[in-house]
Amino acid sequence: MQTNQESHSSLFCQASSSIQACIECMIACKTCAAACLQEEHMMRECIKHCLTCVETCQLCTSLELRHSELAESAMQLCANACQLCAAECSKHEHEHCQICTKACLACAQACQAYRA
Repeated sequence: MQTNQESHSSLFCQASSSIQACIECMIACKTCAAACLQEEHMMRECIKHCLTCVETCQLCTSLELRHSELAESAMQLCANACQLCAAECSKHEHEHCQICTKACLACAQACQAYRA
């Protein structure tokens, strides 16, 4: 009998690469935005791009899971949001920004490769 954690892990493994990339990107962007709030210098642009990226990743995940005809369009929007976020985060040396940059670039690539 599978435990609840095992079934969640199994579901994640079965998710498409774009959904996995979006989930990883959401986590990295939320973490980055939260850490940016704690930085000495306000990093408004970084936070703004991270939050936009989180929202577009959430949209893509939802649309793909229900096999929406809008998923492909959303993936392109998400790829653009991820590229903007990566460009902003790459300007900063903070570890959370560097992690976010990598996650955003991976997500942008997965979203660009998406075909409904």
